[in-house]
Amino acid sequence: MDAQLSNSSNTVTDKDNGQQTISTSQLDAGSLFVLKSRGSWLHCGYHLTSAIVAPALLSIPFAIGLLGWGGIVCLSMAALVTFYSYNLLSLVLEDHARRGMRQLHFRDMAHDILGPGWGKYFVGPLQLGVCYGAVIACTLLGGQSLKYIYVVSSPDGSMQLYHFIVIFGGVTLIMGQMPSFHSLRHINLVSLVLCLAYCACTTAGSIYIGNSSNAPPKNYNVTEVGVNRLFGTFNAISIIATTYGNGIIPEIQATIAAPIQGKMFKGLLVCYFVVITTFFSVGISGYWAFGNQAEASVLSNFLVDRKSLVPKWFLLITNIFTLVQVSAVTLTYMQPTNVVIDRRFADPKKDEFSARNIVPRLIFRSIAVIIATTIAAMLPFFGDIMALFGAFGCIPLDFILPMLFYNVTFKPSKRSLIFWVNTIIAVVSTVLSGVGAVASVRQIIVDAKSYRLFANM
Repeated sequence: MDAQLSNSSNTVTDKDNGQQTISTSQLDAGSLFVLKSRGSWLHCGYHLTSAIVAPALLSIPFAIGLLGWGGIVCLSMAALVTFYSYNLLSLVLEDHARRGMRQLHFRDMAHDILGPGWGKYFVGPLQLGVCYGAVIACTLLGGQSLKYIYVVSSPDGSMQLYHFIVIFGGVTLIMGQMPSFHSLRHINLVSLVLCLAYCACTTAGSIYIGNSSNAPPKNYNVTEVGVNRLFGTFNAISIIATTYGNGIIPEIQATIAAPIQGKMFKGLLVCYFVVITTFFSVGISGYWAFGNQAEASVLSNFLVDRKSLVPKWFLLITNIFTLVQVSAVTLTYMQPTNVVIDRRFADPKKDEFSARNIVPRLIFRSIAVIIATTIAAMLPFFGDIMALFGAFGCIPLDFILPMLFYNVTFKPSKRSLIFWVNTIIAVVSTVLSGVGAVASVRQIIVDAKSYRLFANM
């Protein structure tokens, strides 16, 4: 492709087919260097899978435990709504690309569809906060996985959680220098294979423990009553919504080479095959094996008093798969931060690998990783905070805005089914976002007595 930059309209034109492949409100180094439009629909499927199918899914049995077996219905509804929502978002992006205004960022969509203030002051900062929060949470999860492996291997060891978080952050510091989102395509293919592997191991381990003589007593009753049960329900919904959350659909679609029509849908089919396979196998088997005693990560149920209920080698392999995959997820959610860094500090008129662009990229990406690692080490209870991020961030980005974008862009008749489906989903999601935020804040307050900086959790 021979691409030209038009100074008057800030567009990139593909001479081979005469189609405008990029048009943003401000074509910058972040768009040019990080979001390279070179990928196929299959690459898109890899990126989508890494963004959605992350080790956070190991909390699904815990969420179902707050809801009872009815939690399976909630899990199914979330799958249907998010697939529908992401497809709507893709259709809006494709429509703008057909009209020569290809959007590469969530903030671009908000700017062009809802108005400049929405992109600059609400959607852009919200997406950046959610994705950077995901980087912190993944760094914490990576440290916890390392510590888990350490505890299984050396039960009497003295290393603390923050040591492992720093080790994981050091690996991210190196891997975070990958130049573009597209350059992660092979890493995210490995990520896809690994998430299938550790979910298969988790499912098999849950079934093994559930059928063993050491099986814990199973109680499927929801233990909370009254207001605690109500808040637990909304907290579980926030956890499930966060687990399905993505928040970077436009950036993933931006990696696809033109023409983009229909490619995102194929990528979503690849992703949701993995989603259905992993989410439901882990959720159902984990809740069946441990009932309402399922931990925030079901793998924690595999250890009792530092003694493994499954063969030690099996537990080590499962955690190694989890550890490596969470590294890929961390890199995926770093991309919006990398876009901001390159937009601010790189020069789009210079070569991507010139000293002028490599040096600031190395410095500021490293600073971003160091800050995320420090926060993860200081606040090892960040999971509670991520539930709040999910209510405030993931639900608006993944359940509300796609409906608004579609209705404003295509203007379906107010008598049509799609208009009312979109409106109902947006309204219900808005209510759930508000109540989920309150429930998350309440949970943080309840757990505050156990909070301590650099705690060895």
